[in-house]
Amino acid sequence: MGPIVVDVGNSRIKWGLCSSAQVWSIAALPGDDAAAWQKQWLEWKLEPAQEWIVSGVHPLRRDVLVAWIKERCDAVQVLTTPKQVPLQIDVEYPDRVGIDRLLNAVAANVRRQENVAAILVDAGSAVTVDYVDGKGVFRGGAIFPGLRLMAQALHDHTALLPIVEIDDAVALPGTTSVKAIQAGVLYAVIGGIERLITEYQHRHPAAFEIFLTGGDAKSIAPRLHHPVHLWPEMTLEGILHSRPR
Repeated sequence: MGPIVVDVGNSRIKWGLCSSAQVWSIAALPGDDAAAWQKQWLEWKLEPAQEWIVSGVHPLRRDVLVAWIKERCDAVQVLTTPKQVPLQIDVEYPDRVGIDRLLNAVAANVRRQENVAAILVDAGSAVTVDYVDGKGVFRGGAIFPGLRLMAQALHDHTALLPIVEIDDAVALPGTTSVKAIQAGVLYAVIGGIERLITEYQHRHPAAFEIFLTGGDAKSIAPRLHHPVHLWPEMTLEGILHSRPR
């Protein structure tokens, strides 16, 4: 068995059970529920000698989880900076780029075709749409609110609009306020992704592949006009391929 890789997000924590080369099982767990972590530990029959590699965009939750793991085993590596990631980065402030975005690029460089660029879409609490050129260099990208964050903002900053859940049964036109918000939020996110892909294609006219991950990826993928590789394990595989040697 390979290491356990962990991505600590803003909404949840994902554990990946690995072979030496890829992630073959994922567990999505609450960010602050040690009982759920312990249950998963037992379900996967983990041992104190198990190697762990942890990263993520929520430092407080990450550090709490790392402390919990260290109570049970000794082999824990934490990825926190671009210097730990096997990736060329060409942006103004590399140290300020979310580590999850860089890890997605590491994973894409393993899978993309040679000399073919990659557009990396991560649809979670925030949506990131990043660009990796044909030489594998991370060039930066765009960030905007995800489905739930956008819906929450509508509720928080208006007097009457309700908080809504975005599901796969969104219809157009929306015939109630709830349905209209669901449609507006979903298609605003889809439209943002599609427009960014078009802009990358226009500004960097070269062959490219699109990789899509994140908690809302399954809802978004069928509605995109561009062909995409749906890849739930992308960030976790980036952690695996950044494994300290």
